[in-house]
Amino acid sequence: MINPADNPSAEEVSRWHRTFAPRAFNHTWTLLDETELTREQEEEMLASTFAQRHHWYNVGEPKNWAVADWQVSRVAAVLGYADLSRRFGERSLELAKEHDLGPFLTGFAHEAIARAAADVDDVETFTEHLEMAKAALPDIEDAEEREVLAADLTEMSEG
Repeated sequence: MINPADNPSAEEVSRWHRTFAPRAFNHTWTLLDETELTREQEEEMLASTFAQRHHWYNVGEPKNWAVADWQVSRVAAVLGYADLSRRFGERSLELAKEHDLGPFLTGFAHEAIARAAADVDDVETFTEHLEMAKAALPDIEDAEEREVLAADLTEMSEG
């Protein structure tokens, strides 16, 4: 049997959250980058993305929360859970707007909603949010961030 830590301090628990949040996030990306996943890997990816969200919501800031929700949306879209994908894409967008997180995170939140809409052939929502994501591109000052979003939008437009 695995014994849990006895009476960890709030500082220790916070440190654990800060350790596991990026690890789970990065692990999820490793799985997302795979071209083909087994059923077990799909389940692991879903668990991992929810784990990173859980940890970020315990110790992160609105930017971390928005990115965490965006990743949940992406994983859900990849796995075919359109309703779940849209729910977390919308949550990411709410956070981006509420906390004025800038055009990069706002653009990616729109990308998430468009991706979820594409999964259920909701052409109107797809087009609306794809265009809103594209409209954010000129306002993204960091060239690398702009290119990352532009590449995803191009892939979605052609797919």
